[in-house]
Amino acid sequence: MELIKKIKQAEAEAQKIIEEARAEATEQAEAAGHKRQEYLEAAKHERSKAIEAAVAKVRCEAQAEIEDLKAQAAEKRHQLQESVADKKAAAADKVMDYLRG
Repeated sequence: MELIKKIKQAEAEAQKIIEEARAEATEQAEAAGHKRQEYLEAAKHERSKAIEAAVAKVRCEAQAEIEDLKAQAAEKRHQLQESVADKKAAAADKVMDYLRG
């Protein structure tokens, strides 16, 4: 009788240990899931910051290139105006001479 009682007690203790282990494993799995989610959120945030930094850098470079192209266009326009200024005056004189007769 005593042996049966000890066996049942051992089975109950084993069942209790199993349930505790199962509960602990569940808690650890949930904690790991939360950690994983935190890591994913941190990675997502870092990715967003990196993208924003890259976009800002590209915008800055593009703006500098735009300013450079505008300066080049203004210089070419100025050179063109200078090169045709004498021709415009000569053409205007010819037209006036023609109209005068």
